[in-house]
Amino acid sequence: MKMDTTISLKNVNIYQNDHLILSDVNITLEKGEFVYLIGKTGSGKSSLLKTLYADLPLVEGEGHISEFDLNKIKTRDIPFLRRKLGVIFQDFQLLGDRTVEDNLRFVLKATGWKKKNEMDDRIDDVLRKVGLPTKKHKMPHQLSGGEQQRVGIARALLNDPEVILADEPTGSLDPETTAEILQLLLDIAATGRSVLVATHDLTLFELHRARTLKCDGGMIIDSNLL
Repeated sequence: MKMDTTISLKNVNIYQNDHLILSDVNITLEKGEFVYLIGKTGSGKSSLLKTLYADLPLVEGEGHISEFDLNKIKTRDIPFLRRKLGVIFQDFQLLGDRTVEDNLRFVLKATGWKKKNEMDDRIDDVLRKVGLPTKKHKMPHQLSGGEQQRVGIARALLNDPEVILADEPTGSLDPETTAEILQLLLDIAATGRSVLVATHDLTLFELHRARTLKCDGGMIIDSNLL
């Protein structure tokens, strides 16, 4: 895999419960690249993302993320892979019983951070990057949907990942907030990270055109190859 390639899948077949979902997948993403992943519900978008963060095992074909070989990765190494990845969810998946700061601290502790001052600095840093420097003592229910998604993006940035996987990140947001979140993801790509956005939100394409991977008929069609 080339030094600047963060995601590489070659001749990959993706299964869920022994059912073939996507066949002969061949894609690469480079550092700093922003790419859409589109397709109808049930077309395989989530299965592809789950394969990338090793929630589904890769059994046929070759797959690499950063320096990790998805064919050979051991269960004990999956947490280290996931430190290289930031995953953003449509429904935010924040812990409702704790503050923004404690949501982020929970992730840092779970991924091996030990020193309180280092965790404090990192939390302040990522909240600044997503425009929420004053919100760390708020509870999730005190935030708007857009603010909650910004916290989700801050959480994805905590371990300085090389790859961001965003699963319908604007699916429950209004148009103005959608534009803000899209710009934030574009800014993240501009820092050299690969950003893959699974979406069926057509307003994103009106706001920003980009390379598109389409799940259709059990295949992935790359707009770069059309």
